[in-house]
Amino acid sequence: MKYLIFCLFFVPALAVAQDCKLIRQTDPYTKLTTLSTGFIPLQGGSLTIDASKPEIDFLFSLNGVNKCFSDGSMAAIFFAGTKMKLTQRNGGSMNCEGLFHFIFRNSATAPVLLRRFATQKVEKFIFTGNDKAETIVTLTTEQQEMLMQLSACIAREAPALLQ
Repeated sequence: MKYLIFCLFFVPALAVAQDCKLIRQTDPYTKLTTLSTGFIPLQGGSLTIDASKPEIDFLFSLNGVNKCFSDGSMAAIFFAGTKMKLTQRNGGSMNCEGLFHFIFRNSATAPVLLRRFATQKVEKFIFTGNDKAETIVTLTTEQQEMLMQLSACIAREAPALLQ
């Protein structure tokens, strides 16, 4: 009976671990390996999570014209089921192509925000551009689950790139 309960407890964890379908590429010149989720479609844009030896990059590509972001642009992150909101500054360069980055240093332990993405559902993101206009990206239930699973995969696999 104890073994049955033990197996039932760990089967869902094993199922999630098997769902890690990351794209692994090795640069032929530098021999550095990168991991990528590929683009995840979102309402009003898409997201890709890339990990390399030095960093982990959440790249949001937002649809529309004149979506300019600089290093002073901010994103508010709202988690489902809570009133908690986190803000994150754009880690990318100034652009008017609708590209917004969350960039974290890759280390032996996953960054706090990445761990939060892996354990809590994100309800929506609000991106504030250079012109102070807000772009709201609300995630469906499926997108929330996908973001959690892929963030967990990156958090689990990225430290291996340090070696």
